[in-house]
Amino acid sequence: MNQNFSTYDLGLATVLLTLEYKLLKLDKTNPKKVRFVFKQEKNIEQAMLNYWEDKINLPAQKLFNNQKMLKNRIYSDE
Repeated sequence: MNQNFSTYDLGLATVLLTLEYKLLKLDKTNPKKVRFVFKQEKNIEQAMLNYWEDKINLPAQKLFNNQKMLKNRIYSDE
């Protein structure tokens, strides 16, 4: 079983982070896009499906703070 779940979608990554799934790394090997790598955890696929089906309600301030943090990490030299 794959130990990681990854996505290139910033919105999905923000939602997963807000739902407290563990972000392992940002893979920047492709200079045109960033891959967000999460630890494979119980229900992460269901959370992804809920995101795509617009079935998630989250605190807006926490969501936007997490998105801001991810964008900062994308554009940093880490």
